This record gives sequence, structure tokens and C-alpha cells, in this order.
Amino acid sequence: MKQSIRDKLENLVGRLDELDRMLSSGEATRDMDRYRKLTREHAELGPVVALYQNWRQSEADRLAALEMVGDPEMKELAEAELKTIRERLAALENELQARLLPKDANDERNVFLEIRAGTGGDESALFAGSLFRMYTRYAERRRWQVEVVSASESEIGGYKEVIARIVGNDVYARLKFESGTHRVQRVPETEAQGRIHTSACTVAVMPEADELEDVHINPSEIRIDTFRASGAGGQHINKTDSAVRIVHLPTGIVVECQDGRSQHKNKAQAMSVLVARIRDAQQREQNAKIASERKSLVGSGDRSERIRTYNFPQGRVTDHRINLTLYKIDSIMDGDLEELIAALSTEHQAEQLAALATD
Repeated sequence: MKQSIRDKLENLVGRLDELDRMLSSGEATRDMDRYRKLTREHAELGPVVALYQNWRQSEADRLAALEMVGDPEMKELAEAELKTIRERLAALENELQARLLPKDANDERNVFLEIRAGTGGDESALFAGSLFRMYTRYAERRRWQVEVVSASESEIGGYKEVIARIVGNDVYARLKFESGTHRVQRVPETEAQGRIHTSACTVAVMPEADELEDVHINPSEIRIDTFRASGAGGQHINKTDSAVRIVHLPTGIVVECQDGRSQHKNKAQAMSVLVARIRDAQQREQNAKIASERKSLVGSGDRSERIRTYNFPQGRVTDHRINLTLYKIDSIMDGDLEELIAALSTEHQAEQLAALATD
């Protein structure tokens, strides 16, 4: 194990001892917010330190076995033990390095999922509807909750734009690599001559802010308009000015919400989406700076980047960032995304490990 990694682990051992003293003193319980933070940190560090203690004991066993190799009577037994110990050490080192990878602070957050039709006209809108169904079915498999915030439906079906809030465990961790341009190749139902058309949609996955204070919004920099909602919803939704449109003047970001029957609820939901969009813009700006220095294997997260192609005639889905092609388009469109998402996560972790090794 590299000395730099051992130094990091030794620091974690010292920090865990410090946390033990702080939590056992009873003083930490006087401030419950601080106490919760300390217990959360203790719970995160405990398993890592336990792994490192296991590695240290295995390293001591390895050194002891090396000494035994010099004894002719013990040589054969010592060499067999050395092989077992080295395998155990290698496995422990891999797990420790993975545990040391920096965590994405947003991984446990809920998200706002935005899907917008792009090139391809009506076919693009239909594909947006297919993508939304795909993510909804995946959410059902994960037992997440999906709440439609706003939707602009196409005349022949699908969506020009749909925004949904997805609530559950590790939502952003699972969906964060879905942002980008999704391309479809298929024969539209309206195509009489059976020609394959290519169209595209953009997908944005934005972590939800815990509090609106996460992003400072000056009230003088926003304009809030109310209007009557359109579409389905019964008599009430069409007779009151319950729909809300918020314009963030400095950035030009516009958010509309008309799904709820309450103007107050729509305003709160629209503000949440606005905050998420501003944070997303800030994050993409930061990612662009990072990507200019070192290209990520899973892409920059830029929504203009083509990340995946869904080829219906050939029954395949190809993720261009990791050159993965799966011939199971029907099950993928039905929400079976686990293999794709796992492959993207594994590639991302491999890149992080490579970066850690060069530190």
C-alpha cells in the first residue's frame, strides 16, 4: 500500500479516537445538531478504520510468515500461508481504496428530472414520452416516488417538455450519469415507407436543494406571474389563477408550475425547481473547468453531449461514454436500467481510483 494512502488511513484512526472521546464525554449531547453530525461521521469512519485494522494485522501476519520461510521445517507451510495472506491483503487494499474515494455530497439527494424534446419534431416528443416512462418504471423498481411538476404535452402524444421530482434513497447517486442527449433511431408510426428516423431528447438530472438558502436568490431579481392553468384538472384548475411562472432575471431561467391546485404549492414547487436549475448551472460551469483539465470517462454531464443511442431496428442500446452496447432495448425501455447504471458507476469509480493512485 502506498505511503500516502496509509497516512490518510492513520489520520482516520486518529479522528475516530477523537470522536470516541467527544461522544463519550456527554458534552456533545448538549447540541443535538452537532451530536447528530458527530455520530454520522463516526458511523462512516468506523467500517473504514476496522478494515484498516484488519489490513494492519494481515501485514503483521505477512512479516511473521516471511521470517518462517527461513526455517526449512516451516518453509512449505509458511509459503502456503504467505500466498493466502497476500491475496487477503490485495482484497483489503482494493476495498480500502474504494472507501477512500471522495463522496459526492449530492448522492443521497432527491432530484428534478427534466426531459425535453429536441431535433425530430413529433417523433422527438414521442421519444421524450418513452424516456419518461422508462425512468418512471425504473423508479418503481427502486420504490421511489415520482411527482410530475409540469408537463407540456405534444398534440400526438409524448411531451415537448416534462419535469418530475423523484424522491427516494440515493436517487441522485443512481441517476446522475443520465444527463445528456439521448438519441433514438426507429421507424415512426407515421412513416408510411418504413424509413428509419433519427431524433433526440435532452435529459437533465438536478439534485434538489435541502433548503432554498442553499442558493441565495435576491427577491428583486425574480419576477413571479400567476395565470390560469391549461389542460386537464377539472373546473377548479381552469377557473383560478393557480399556475405560477417565475423568471430569474440575471440568468433568464424560467420555471412554470401548474400541476397543483394551490397557487401557494405551485409557487413553492417552482422555487424549488428554480434553485435546482441555478445549482445545476453552477455545477456544470464547475464541471466544465474540471473537464478541460481532465476528461471524465462518464462524460462532462453537459446536456449537449450525446451520451446514448437507442436503436430499435437492431434492438440495441449503446452508451457512447463507456462503449457499452446491450441488446435488450425492450427491457431497458421498460425500466431495466441497472446494468447500464452499474457499468457507468464502476467506470467512474475506476477513474477515481486511478486519480487516487497518482496523488
